[in-house]
Amino acid sequence: MTRYRAADLIDFTTALFAAAGMDGDKPATVAEILVEADLMGHDTHGLALAPNYLKEIGTGAMRATGEPEVLSDHKAALLWDARRLSGVWITAKAIDIACERARDYGVATVSVRESHHIACLAAYLTRATNRGQVVVIASSDPAVASVAPFGGLDPVFTPDPFAVGIPTTRDPILIDMSSSITTNGMAGRLNANGEHFPGKWAQDHAGNATNDPRILFEEPKGSLLPTGGHDHGHKGYGMALVVESLSQGLSGDKRAPQPGYWGAAIFIQIFEPEAFAGRAVFTDATSELVSLCHASRPAVGVEKVRLPGERALARKHDAMRHGLALYPGIIDKLAPWAETFGVAMPATI
Repeated sequence: MTRYRAADLIDFTTALFAAAGMDGDKPATVAEILVEADLMGHDTHGLALAPNYLKEIGTGAMRATGEPEVLSDHKAALLWDARRLSGVWITAKAIDIACERARDYGVATVSVRESHHIACLAAYLTRATNRGQVVVIASSDPAVASVAPFGGLDPVFTPDPFAVGIPTTRDPILIDMSSSITTNGMAGRLNANGEHFPGKWAQDHAGNATNDPRILFEEPKGSLLPTGGHDHGHKGYGMALVVESLSQGLSGDKRAPQPGYWGAAIFIQIFEPEAFAGRAVFTDATSELVSLCHASRPAVGVEKVRLPGERALARKHDAMRHGLALYPGIIDKLAPWAETFGVAMPATI
């Protein structure tokens, strides 16, 4: 199995985005977040996105230079128009600013509209938890509809991810989930490979549950099901309404079909535990929750009870020690871009 050093992949990807025209710290930030996603095992939302990001820069769909426009600044509440800049860079920048402001105000929120795609939410969480702060991220794409509301046939939502990073005295709890059973990225990969979902995660145009991702790409198109499926999909439906209200409603964005548009409305909120009962009290409580979950007797067929993020952090630890094995085909799709820009391919180990 071919493996790469994470640092080499970051340097390689940084060079690609810099050659494509990204300015300032954008290339390095985007590279770090994409590689972080692969290190954590979220390989549909890591370097697999880089070729399309580079293509979007070339067409002008993603702006490579500049800063977001500040539309409103109330210190603890900030609104940006991202002006089609990289959503990965925008999200990382927004988290860093919100973390700084939360130290002063206890809670800080950044709302963003007109951003490009933001990749894997889990990959950002430790930017806040490493500072002892709680982070909440929600995102939606106002121009894309692939998920049906519970009880409906016509898609209204995107998968609408929602992520939370919670510090403890040890590893953080890293929650990354979507309002739909699966993502568009996974559906696209399975469809391209002629594979099926593990369960009936979608429905065809008539509302019949299916495990075939082709119904999302062939007319008449079907839709992804909200988390819970036909049985308990009201839960995912409710979550989607929350995510879209926070990401689009607060930012002043709204649903409007725009063919070929790939973007995001973003909600980011940081909590500073020191402004409440204190960090020590907070992490004592969250660590006790972790201990109680670990101590719960595992069900039949379950080795042990895990906390969200544990498997991802274990994968990252292993990849940092032994090298990162990318999902098949990812490096091959980056090779033409490396040739175009004259960037050396990363060494294997």
